[in-house]
Amino acid sequence: MRSGQRKARYTGAFSVAPTIFDERGELDLDGQKRCIDFIIEAGADGLCILANYSEQFALSDREREILTATIFEHVAGRVPVIATTSHFSSQICAERSKRAAQAGAAMVMIMPPYHGATIRASESGVGEFYRRVADGLDIPIMLQDAPMSGTPLSAAFLAQLAHDVPAVCYFKIEVAQSAGKLRELIRLGGDAIEGPWDGEEAITLFADLEAGATGGILGAGYPDGLQPIIRDYLAGNREQAMRGYERWLPLINYENRQCGLLASKALMKAGGIIRCDMARHPIPALHPATEAGLIEIARNLDAMVLRWAH
Repeated sequence: MRSGQRKARYTGAFSVAPTIFDERGELDLDGQKRCIDFIIEAGADGLCILANYSEQFALSDREREILTATIFEHVAGRVPVIATTSHFSSQICAERSKRAAQAGAAMVMIMPPYHGATIRASESGVGEFYRRVADGLDIPIMLQDAPMSGTPLSAAFLAQLAHDVPAVCYFKIEVAQSAGKLRELIRLGGDAIEGPWDGEEAITLFADLEAGATGGILGAGYPDGLQPIIRDYLAGNREQAMRGYERWLPLINYENRQCGLLASKALMKAGGIIRCDMARHPIPALHPATEAGLIEIARNLDAMVLRWAH
């Protein structure tokens, strides 16, 4: 932990749990539970559910409720769980966040309000949005600073928000030049920044750790590869962490640049953890050659995902 930062409640490698569907595009709750068990047993320090990589944008409100109840019941306190509660409406986001807290969420992750390519809130509107969501909420908020929102948020704005709204104390930074933004956020925010975190499927993980990140929201396909990198780095074993990152970087790169949100499910299906790796239409399936390349790299690394279910 950098000097001036308060002790974080949560650190480490948290995996985004994909939403598991069957061949008809319906929720596969048995597959979802096997997915959760694998992530935990593969070493993740925690989970993140209903994220963009969970296809939250393709879920109905009722399906969100079913998944939330199913996952929290199945996790049963084994690891902390972050629930994504993003919505354009501050009222709906606040309601989602309070329900997540009641279900047992360790924190909620929220993007700034946006809709489509052009509907955005002003900087003051973004600040008021988080103030309203935080009102009466007794768990931390992780602000997701991601290109998807199309909302530029300066490090100075984020630091001031952390001072003004203490619940907003974790920040998942996944914009270009993330390490530089993390350094500036930590410098400006000081002890108001409880959790400066990495994102974007670990493609910037080592640079972000060097910048002061203390956790990461990562993919779910290989927690056994990613968790030791963060663990070693935070324990002061930089060289060992670097070697681990170098070893797993081909798979990290392939996931990030070739497969996107389908990578984890493709690996889990190949390993027999789930029966179906489909995303919801209109997201297309991976090209068979792309999927084969992903699995080949994972096999060369002896990734647990390919042998856990056997």
